[in-house]
Amino acid sequence: MDTPVGHGSRIASRPSQTDIDEREFRRTLGQFCTGVAVITTVDGEPVGFTCQSLTSLSLDPPLVTFAVANGSRSLPRLLRTGVFSANVLCADQEPLGRRFGAPHPDRFAGVDWLPAPVTGTPQLAGALAWVEALVSDAVPAGDHTIVIGRVVGVRRGGGDPLLYFGGEFRVGGVGSTQ
Repeated sequence: MDTPVGHGSRIASRPSQTDIDEREFRRTLGQFCTGVAVITTVDGEPVGFTCQSLTSLSLDPPLVTFAVANGSRSLPRLLRTGVFSANVLCADQEPLGRRFGAPHPDRFAGVDWLPAPVTGTPQLAGALAWVEALVSDAVPAGDHTIVIGRVVGVRRGGGDPLLYFGGEFRVGGVGSTQ
């Protein structure tokens, strides 16, 4: 039986359990190339983590979304502040992607950044693009939480993107259009 969703659409009924192997699921979705961003906020001190799930959600109103692991120490701090910057990394910023993606006693030590004009959240120097947003919703989804942000500021840099594919960082090489 189908379940109504809204606006006349329907989703199929779901089986009660799945037999998908977690490692195979990860390897399969690893075939989808994504950009790399560092999500930042300030909660008494700068907070940040690497994210490969940043995407635009809506133009009107301007919204972005990303997913963060429920066990992340950054998630409650991000939700408490209610603001963030998404720093889209350039190809030469792989060290930042690794630094903010692994446990580190002070991820911001020696990292150049400026406070975003509207939210004051850290915008990393040399990024490909910056998006400032207010958290408008947080939706639990499995072992992650989907964060939706209302965009209040954008800025572009230049260069090639840092990509993530097959469990590895990759250089984009697509050029820049400004």
